[in-house]
Amino acid sequence: MSARINMATADAAAYKAMMGLEGYLQTISLNHIQKELIKIRASQINGCAFCLDMHTKDAMKYGETPQRIYLLNAWREALELYTEEEQVLLAMTEEITLISQKGLTEETYCKAKQLFDESQIAQIIMAIVTINAWNRIAISTHLPIAK
Repeated sequence: MSARINMATADAAAYKAMMGLEGYLQTISLNHIQKELIKIRASQINGCAFCLDMHTKDAMKYGETPQRIYLLNAWREALELYTEEEQVLLAMTEEITLISQKGLTEETYCKAKQLFDESQIAQIIMAIVTINAWNRIAISTHLPIAK
């Protein structure tokens, strides 16, 4: 792929705003593994190689198992590997990432309300929105995978 713009230098203010969202996500109540599962699953759906590479490595650093990462794309077939909370996070990630299909369904939202408070649901939505934005930036700019 041909080299494209570097968002950090081409529009430093916009990049700084994105980094502000990333900084906010460091303060939310989700643990590192939960955040990385959201990032990996959204990046799988969006086909973002740069983010998949980064976040699978990060998940492993936080103690995630290779098996759970390998099976994440088929998590519904391996429910025993993921907690109830993780299953809801993954369903929310899929529905929000694929917003044009049906959006966040009432069924998934009601399950989220049983496990998370309103503040946590807002945090989860922001985590999903943020990784989707990063995926679009990385794919649009042909961000190279670290070697």
